[in-house]
Amino acid sequence: MRDEAKALRKAQIEAAAYAVLAEKGFQNMSMLAVAKAAKASNETLYRWYGDKIGLFRSLIETNADSVADRLKSQLEASSDPRTLLAYLGPALLEMLLGDRAIALNRAAAADASNTLGQVLAEAGRGRVFPLIVEVFQRLIDVNALMGKPEALAGLYIDLLIGDLQIRRATGALKPLTEAEHAERAQSAQKRLFTLAAPR
Repeated sequence: MRDEAKALRKAQIEAAAYAVLAEKGFQNMSMLAVAKAAKASNETLYRWYGDKIGLFRSLIETNADSVADRLKSQLEASSDPRTLLAYLGPALLEMLLGDRAIALNRAAAADASNTLGQVLAEAGRGRVFPLIVEVFQRLIDVNALMGKPEALAGLYIDLLIGDLQIRRATGALKPLTEAEHAERAQSAQKRLFTLAAPR
């Protein structure tokens, strides 16, 4: 199968997996149910993903890659770290509060073995956080902020996300609009610079 055709087929399978995940939850989601929903063979799913945890990991990686790839492009294209930070906030909110991320977090929260939470941390945060740290290293380099880049990146995420993700996961908060993403990102950036700008 050609790369383009395989990528399209994987996207169809993973879309079906999200639909099954939303309907049945991770514990009751089977590879066979996903295969049927995607009109794919069970053998294909096991060959491509290995098992249900492998499929879950692929869902997380695809979701994280959507932001990681865009952020890498921005890092390569922009020399202004403030512009990068302004781009970063809405992109992170889109990734972390979107329906797919919420479905993945709900599955991880319901997993008593903690396996899914570890996969979520490795395949999600592990892919994106180093890029966020790079943005903050650049801000430090131009004397816009002071501190350690890892600590500043963590503080920024705390200010940006707060309890929004858990409130989305529990159904207490409806999806945010693009305008709300932008407003939240601007507020987090302003508070960060109040806390960490050079004196």
